[in-house]
Amino acid sequence: QVQLVESGGGLVQAGGSLRLSCAASGDTFSALTMAWFRQAPGKEREFVGSINWKRTTSYADSVKGRFTSSRDNAKNTVYLQMNSLKPEDTATYYCAAAPVGRFGVQTSDYDYWGQGTQVTVSS
Repeated sequence: QVQLVESGGGLVQAGGSLRLSCAASGDTFSALTMAWFRQAPGKEREFVGSINWKRTTSYADSVKGRFTSSRDNAKNTVYLQMNSLKPEDTATYYCAAAPVGRFGVQTSDYDYWGQGTQVTVSS
């Protein structure tokens, strides 16, 4: 069982930056694929980015070049650095985890989820 706790959300002006963190419990963190999803009111939860055990990353087209995912296995933590934020990035951001070998972009690819952290970008 893996428990995930996100932090770092908040209110920021367009063009600004935020760094989200996701702390994971358990001793298998280094083997997990970690991902970020987001969900805006009235919309489906969508893939943002992911990083696997080899530190290979994948991003949605909407955030490529602006968002960067990284991980610190010693701290059991994954990060999402968000730069050049836009109002359309406003959403609740969720951290998710999947066993080694999965590296997908669908919510069904991930077994564990955090509670979410709100990001609001003002224009």
